[in-house]
Amino acid sequence: MVKIIGIVGSPRNNGNTETLVTEALQSARAVGAETELVKLGSAEIEPCVACDICKATGECAIYDDVGGILEKMVDSQGLIIGSPVYFGNVTSQLKMLMDRSRPLRMDFKLNNKVGGAISTGGSRNGGQETTITAIHEFLLIQDAIIVGDGAPMAHYGGTGVGVTAEDEAGIQTSRNLGKRVAELAIKLNE
Repeated sequence: MVKIIGIVGSPRNNGNTETLVTEALQSARAVGAETELVKLGSAEIEPCVACDICKATGECAIYDDVGGILEKMVDSQGLIIGSPVYFGNVTSQLKMLMDRSRPLRMDFKLNNKVGGAISTGGSRNGGQETTITAIHEFLLIQDAIIVGDGAPMAHYGGTGVGVTAEDEAGIQTSRNLGKRVAELAIKLNE
């Protein structure tokens, strides 16, 4: 059975981003994937200090929750990464995780994992696409396979606005994304 990890990049727990990532994971489960939710808001994450120890050892020299999160990412077949919009980009929590994932890139441990992005903002055009683009760029540099929310909508991923539990378009795009990530991960791992 394939495993899909949902990463909530918000500093808040039980917020709008978590709502949509949870919707995506429910859709992934509905097509046969095992899922797990990882909340960066309750994780201890320190910034990368550019010590380059990971280049020599293949592991980050900072001991916090990042090592365990990276391990979950490696052990999965799919990733759904969500972030609220912070000045047109991802949160600092998610950016620190991205920066600290350098050991995974040493031998491309996320190669051929299926990845998708979700973003939430205060208004419909509040920076969700630029935030999703940042997540896509992270996935590309890790050599993952990026999918959007698929037909019939075919957007960059899940995009929510305002109180996402009331945002039907945000819920639907996130559900479609979760289904798409899981379906492709299942096909690639048959």
